[in-house]
Amino acid sequence: MSTPHLVAPARVLTAPEAAAARRAHEARADALTAAHRARRARGEKHAVEDFLFTYYPFSAARLRRWHPGWEVAYDAAADVDEDGASLIADVDEASRRSWYVDSPGPVRLRRADVERYVTERSDALDFMTRLLSASSLARRRPEFGCFGLHEWAMVHRVPDGEQRHEDLPLRLSPAETDAVVERENLVCSHLDAFRFFTPSAAPRNALAPTRATQVENDNPACLHVGMDLYKWAMKLTPLVPSSLVLDCFEHARETRVLDMEASPYDVRPLGYGVVAIETAAGKAEYVRRQRALAVGADALRERVLAAVRGLGSVACTA
Repeated sequence: MSTPHLVAPARVLTAPEAAAARRAHEARADALTAAHRARRARGEKHAVEDFLFTYYPFSAARLRRWHPGWEVAYDAAADVDEDGASLIADVDEASRRSWYVDSPGPVRLRRADVERYVTERSDALDFMTRLLSASSLARRRPEFGCFGLHEWAMVHRVPDGEQRHEDLPLRLSPAETDAVVERENLVCSHLDAFRFFTPSAAPRNALAPTRATQVENDNPACLHVGMDLYKWAMKLTPLVPSSLVLDCFEHARETRVLDMEASPYDVRPLGYGVVAIETAAGKAEYVRRQRALAVGADALRERVLAAVRGLGSVACTA
């Protein structure tokens, strides 16, 4: 049986350096999730931002956990305070220790357990790498003709009051909303958006995306493909640095705003605007913002790929 070859870290952080990096990451993560955590404590829902914590099954606590990336090791003393208590006890054991390993010696160095990850998650790593590579702007022409109609297709012919976001009103009447779906071309290529189409809307879509065709279908300009970079970065934890994960989270949050402003729902009561994609002006605004988001997503995609590209050096030895 083959085992991965141990890889020496490219950089080692002292305990003070690691502690400072962790504190900076935690402060940034806390700022990004403060409103969500406050609402959760009050038992309040948010139709736009809750998506980042429900559709993507990653808690604020998990997002807060600092990871320097697989090429960095750090003095494990940074993980305890002066009394020997863990400074990362707020994170569950599975996400805290499963993918780390300590080296023996007078200074105990902690690093991502790259060898175990490559061994146990090789299929997932291969899939994510192929998917991200295939959906880059350098390799696939972006398509800008969807106009965010996936959210409209999710409420097609659904009785009023039974929509997914039942606490948000529709901008148009149910009949007018249905008419938009019926006169526009549905070209959604994202599996996890398409699977929520209503039975009446699904046959209208030009594609029938599946998991098996995801690598071939993911569109670099698709809002959900861009938001999914957060999912892939989290799944690649602790191999990718936490700063990159937070960058992907911020991009997903910004993208979610357009996703819902262009939806059939009226999100103005939540402080957002309207992108009326049922009009020519609204379509033009959607594409303009979609193009900017696609460029931002592609930069993040290349950073994620660059972060894991060196894993090819984790060769297997007989």
